[in-house]
Amino acid sequence: MLYIIADWFHFEGGANLFRYQSFRAGAALITALLIGLVIGPRFINMLRVRQGKGQPIREDGPKTHLAKRGTPTMGGLMILTALVLSMLMWMDLTNPFVWACLAVTVGFGVIGFLDDYDKVTKRHHAGLSSKLRLLLEFVVAGIAAYIIVSQISTNLYVPFLTGRYIPLGPFYYVFAAFVIVGAGNAVNLTDGLDGLATMPVIIAAGTFAIIAYLAGRVDYAGYLGIPHVPRAGELAIFCAGIMGAGLAFLWFNAPPAAVFMGDTGSLALGGALGAIAVASHHEIVLAVVGGLFVLEAASVIIQVFFFKRTGKRVFRMAPIHHHFEQLGWAESTVVIRFWIISIVLAVAGLSTLKLR
Repeated sequence: MLYIIADWFHFEGGANLFRYQSFRAGAALITALLIGLVIGPRFINMLRVRQGKGQPIREDGPKTHLAKRGTPTMGGLMILTALVLSMLMWMDLTNPFVWACLAVTVGFGVIGFLDDYDKVTKRHHAGLSSKLRLLLEFVVAGIAAYIIVSQISTNLYVPFLTGRYIPLGPFYYVFAAFVIVGAGNAVNLTDGLDGLATMPVIIAAGTFAIIAYLAGRVDYAGYLGIPHVPRAGELAIFCAGIMGAGLAFLWFNAPPAAVFMGDTGSLALGGALGAIAVASHHEIVLAVVGGLFVLEAASVIIQVFFFKRTGKRVFRMAPIHHHFEQLGWAESTVVIRFWIISIVLAVAGLSTLKLR
């Protein structure tokens, strides 16, 4: 592990460059990016050979998507490989937050892999049963929540208000698990167009890299009036790794996509963002920064709720990105405009750090 080996390297004046979180964050981003770009072509070829017909495409979906038949899925394996290797190289492995977030990322990735594998082998888009998948997700999220909450308070901090919080007590464990599972599934629902989920995840990860770093510094946290979480700054490196692995994947996922991340990637990345938000005590801010994911999930809930009770649809198709496709928007138009929304929401989320 480079972080451990780095203790032996000292530069002029006794400064140890490897101890700076900012340096290791940059190194983690570049490392994950390079690993992803190097292994990407072989990964994609392997998936194409093993899967044959690729990810099943829904017949009742947008007709333009039928042209994507044969595109392999499970590209999330490439993301996870690049991310995990980068994390093991650059993160402080004595930090419990690191292991909690890794547990969620890998655990949700495994659940997503099982779901993708079921879809590919059965040639059906259904995958695992929703009950089994949620059960497995809550088991993983519950373990991570226990690790994280054992290091922080059980208070839910309210943005825009300095020192204001809601004491949840033991219920905070349940709340934390719901945040992690909710984030994972929200990103999963967003992953429906080439590049649609990848860039918003990168943007959200970059935003939380800043938040986690500031929350981990007692001086900055005190100045901004945000909760100080000792050792949370290490998660900035985790976020940087997500950005690097995400950028590498986007290289191959850009329209027309050579590979889909599948549930393997979307569940893992969403769960990771949820775990980082809980560890940094910025759960509500995640709903702002990841507002696009919230909108996508809400559109599905609204559609199902009203259809079951009235037999009518609020949207032409859910999740909402398909609604805009049905309105005649080109796929690239939907993707880029949703990216713009993600950037605006990230700025809004960062503004909560000062507007208190």
